[in-house]
Amino acid sequence: MRNICMKVSYDGTNYSGFQTQPDGNAIQDYLEKAIDMLTGEKVKIHASGRTDAGVHAYGQVFHFHTTSKIPVERWCMALNSRLPRDIMVTEAREVPLDFHSRRSAKRKTYRYTINANQFPDLFRRNTELHHPGKLNVEAMSEGLKYLIGTHDFTSFASRHSTKPSHIRTVYDVHIERDQSMCRPGTRDQGLIHLYITGNGFLQHMVRIIAGTLLEVGKGRKKPEDIASILEAKDRMKAGPTAESKGLILWNVEYENFN
Repeated sequence: MRNICMKVSYDGTNYSGFQTQPDGNAIQDYLEKAIDMLTGEKVKIHASGRTDAGVHAYGQVFHFHTTSKIPVERWCMALNSRLPRDIMVTEAREVPLDFHSRRSAKRKTYRYTINANQFPDLFRRNTELHHPGKLNVEAMSEGLKYLIGTHDFTSFASRHSTKPSHIRTVYDVHIERDQSMCRPGTRDQGLIHLYITGNGFLQHMVRIIAGTLLEVGKGRKKPEDIASILEAKDRMKAGPTAESKGLILWNVEYENFN
């Protein structure tokens, strides 16, 4: 028996999330089908975490057990030839049998992208939230500092969350701006990339944080309101849940490899 760990990228636009669904249209369904086509084995893969419908991934990690003798260096090309073009396996390695993609993960990073130009980018419209109105990006950045550390993130979790604890640790959260596509003489503000790294995330947590930051950027909330929202432990105090299409699972880190 072998334990194969892989990294996969996908455009989640046309899928019902990562986790297998009755309609068979989840990323997991297509990966398991491709493995079956390649090896004849009906395996169950285990991912570092779920992503919702419409959410994307640049560095989703999953593992599965197999008796196949296919050399590890051949897995990526073999699976990609059996996958839809918007799902691509980019890394494969053999790991110890006790490795688990979710339980062994130490840190995860998500990126949420807001296109603050007047017009949406035609070619990236499925991976960015378009907001043409003026945003106070400095205020948004100021509000982020209140999220760093270990907190009860109930205010930033879906009301349908079933997790027994909403305490999570955020190691780093920051904004990076890309103004390369701004048109001279306009009010274009470019792309606003929100990066957040933590030991784990609750359902809709990053999207609710992004939606709340937009409220700060619009002047409807103050940067320091983030602290009181956290303390309230009340979903109603935070902002709306931002659209799923702007969210990408960016990276998952492990103790012995990335």
